[in-house]
Amino acid sequence: MFIEQPSIYLRWLYPKATWRMDPSEKAVYLTFDDGPIPEATPFILDVLDRYGIKATFFMVGDNARKYPHLLEEVRKRGHRIGNHTFNHIGGLKWWSWRYLLNAHKAQAILKTDLFRPPHGWMKPSQYLRLHNRYRIIMWDLVTRDYSKWMTAEGVVNNVKRYARNGSIITFHDSLKSIDKLKSALPDAIDWLIGEGYAFRIFP
Repeated sequence: MFIEQPSIYLRWLYPKATWRMDPSEKAVYLTFDDGPIPEATPFILDVLDRYGIKATFFMVGDNARKYPHLLEEVRKRGHRIGNHTFNHIGGLKWWSWRYLLNAHKAQAILKTDLFRPPHGWMKPSQYLRLHNRYRIIMWDLVTRDYSKWMTAEGVVNNVKRYARNGSIITFHDSLKSIDKLKSALPDAIDWLIGEGYAFRIFP
């Protein structure tokens, strides 16, 4: 199970993936996984607009298919899109050819150069094939906003404890997280601003 900040050993499994950006720059990269969905994504977009922040949304292709207006709204507001497979499937449980086909199916809708594997795991063959086509973005800090054991305050405390220069911070635009994010997302952003962090999206 992933902890808030992946160990160096885990990062070694996928050495050409991006786990953290420039550690010399006081900036963070906000990312949101598993959407888009109408119950969460519009709220997140409005919060980001209020602060003038751009982020990256790693979308499940089937959600983008069901809610194409949200996919276009994310793009229209200047955010980046990433591929998170079509059905949010874990690479270790699937034959590589099926996993790659699922990512390709999502790509037909999302049309992006970024990929993030659900749950952070891929087989070596999947990783090598996907790395040839996408920039694979992992994370430096996962807030665990999806956990039923985590409170909104706990989500903010994870940001306070683990954020550092170049952190790629993962939230979720999902039903599991949105009740917490209604207070945790603006509170976390306020804290990051107070600490002097800038907000970036991937070049």
